[in-house]
Amino acid sequence: MRPRSRSPEDTEIGKRARTLRLQRGMSQAALAEALDLTFQQIQKYEKGTNRISAGRLQRIADVLEVPVAFFYSGLEAERRRNGSAPIEIEFDSLQSAGAMRIARAYSRIKNRRVRQQLLKLAEALAERHAS
Repeated sequence: MRPRSRSPEDTEIGKRARTLRLQRGMSQAALAEALDLTFQQIQKYEKGTNRISAGRLQRIADVLEVPVAFFYSGLEAERRRNGSAPIEIEFDSLQSAGAMRIARAYSRIKNRRVRQQLLKLAEALAERHAS
């Protein structure tokens, strides 16, 4: 039996794993060590080169402290909307170091009102400087 080729969903799950890892400030080597893998294997998972098995995905979810359902959230609805087209969720924009720095800084702000003001500022800047 031939192994199944990867799908757009497999690639999206890898992107979500990378985004979470970066959000947690964890290196590929640290995640690999927690899973008893090489960092190269983590790279392959995150790029979608290799598929993540169900058991391995559960272990990744445990290490990153999210439910496994996080990796699948919205995938089915996106597929229905776009047929079999590749899934393009805003996770791509979260892959940059700058986006991760902003997310970390935002999460450290304890005052709800200040967080709301920062969000409104970011949205206004985005609207003003969009394409």
